[in-house]
Amino acid sequence: MELLLVGIDAACAGVTDPLAREGRIPTLARLFDDGERGPLRSQVPPWTASAWPSLYTGTNPGKHGVFGFLTFDGYDYDVVNATHVRERPLWHTLDHHGLSSVVVNVPVTGPPEPFDGALIPGYTAPENPPCHPDGLLDEVREAVGDYRVYPDWTGTDRTPSREERVSAYTRLVGQRGSAFRYLADRFDPDFGFLQFQQSDTVFHELPGDDEAVAAVYERIDREIRETIEATEPRIVVVASDHGMGEYGGYEYRVNEHLRREGLVTGTRGAGGMPEWGDVRDGALAGEDTPGLAERAMATAASVGITSQRIAGVLSTLRLAGVVQRIVPEDVVRAGIERVDFPASQVYMRSRIECGVRINLAGREPAGVVSDEEYEPLRDRLIELFQSVETPDGDPVFERVARREEVFDGPRVEDAPDVIVVPADFDQFLSAQLRESVFGEPREPYNHKWDGVIALSGPGTESADLAGAHLFDVAPTVLALLDLPADERMDGRSLVPESRERITYPAWDAGDRRETADETVEEHLEQLGYLDS
Repeated sequence: MELLLVGIDAACAGVTDPLAREGRIPTLARLFDDGERGPLRSQVPPWTASAWPSLYTGTNPGKHGVFGFLTFDGYDYDVVNATHVRERPLWHTLDHHGLSSVVVNVPVTGPPEPFDGALIPGYTAPENPPCHPDGLLDEVREAVGDYRVYPDWTGTDRTPSREERVSAYTRLVGQRGSAFRYLADRFDPDFGFLQFQQSDTVFHELPGDDEAVAAVYERIDREIRETIEATEPRIVVVASDHGMGEYGGYEYRVNEHLRREGLVTGTRGAGGMPEWGDVRDGALAGEDTPGLAERAMATAASVGITSQRIAGVLSTLRLAGVVQRIVPEDVVRAGIERVDFPASQVYMRSRIECGVRINLAGREPAGVVSDEEYEPLRDRLIELFQSVETPDGDPVFERVARREEVFDGPRVEDAPDVIVVPADFDQFLSAQLRESVFGEPREPYNHKWDGVIALSGPGTESADLAGAHLFDVAPTVLALLDLPADERMDGRSLVPESRERITYPAWDAGDRRETADETVEEHLEQLGYLDS
């Protein structure tokens, strides 16, 4: 293999360095020590679904068009997939030059377009995703055993134990490595891209469990070692989409603050934008008849007794955890107060987007803000968010800007109208309506600015990693393969480029297709990526 790109979601020095010192990741430690390594700055927003397309296209979300896990059509929405990525993926650029690729588990890559090689999609794909070539997944399962995209409890009511989770994480990591090695042997590619996701998942589902993190990384390290031994790549690149760290700030409830400013309207019980749990449980299609407890909770919500208010009281009494374990999830959902998107002037659609959307007349189906009011409202929002402080008196945001000041390209219109970047990504954003604007972070660990980049092999000795950015990975891979980067790429090569950049043919991702898969929604919700 000419070049192996290893993607490790959420990898960063704060996680890998202690493990390297303890001798638990010897392969990664050797790659870091023998090659060139440095921090890799992520983008806005620094989340999986948007960041990996930025890495593998070399472009910002304003060009490739994916700003989070969700894609919106007015007030309707779906989970993003590869048909929403409107720039050329790296393996298709290589295909243009006659080079073959094997791609395994990279997020937002399914359904795949044909190219010379093989691809098994990662996150946001269904559990049994379409692969390239057709029938590939059955072949892989027959050759190496079980292969899953998500843990086996996803989409069920079962709550796995800590031991079950760790076992499933390491098993999934092993499946990625086995599948990749089988496909590398079968297709003999010039380029390989192997991604591991559980290095991120373990922080979301088992926060603070250092041994669980170590177990996941030990298995990743083993799979990298066995993959290098099997494929003998000339060059190895290790990259992550963002970092991971402990959050020391607050949960800032954007929509709750906007409601107090008179900009957001809430609705209790039925109505408003549906919760993802409703979509998952089939409530939108009328498949479920609410039970007595759910109807009672919805009735209580209609007179102001919401799940959030009850949760506040229970938290004070230190009973919230007990009740959460015994009260059915659907009962809680029935009492959730929601944002009434069509009736609001502005709202946060999804916290992952890092921004708010104005309900603009002529653009949104029930827009209430006129063209004349649009810019003054943006000015007001920018002033509001720039001045907001935590209860400790610290600024919540390090940057507040118009979307066109953050993104560039033909799909900027799909971004939120005002972008908000939490200070050091130490404040946890929430789109929920709650009893207070600030609270404790829902997750003690979450995404941070700096991931990691490491290069080893011929041509990497002259790498300049100062200021390395997520957008730089794709042009760097091309330069290491002595191929020209696309003029549309926003990143620079971290090694000297021997070829002038060229204009590649326009990328055709085909018609956008729906994801509409309950398992995908369930897993993203479990990880806290979808508000519920």
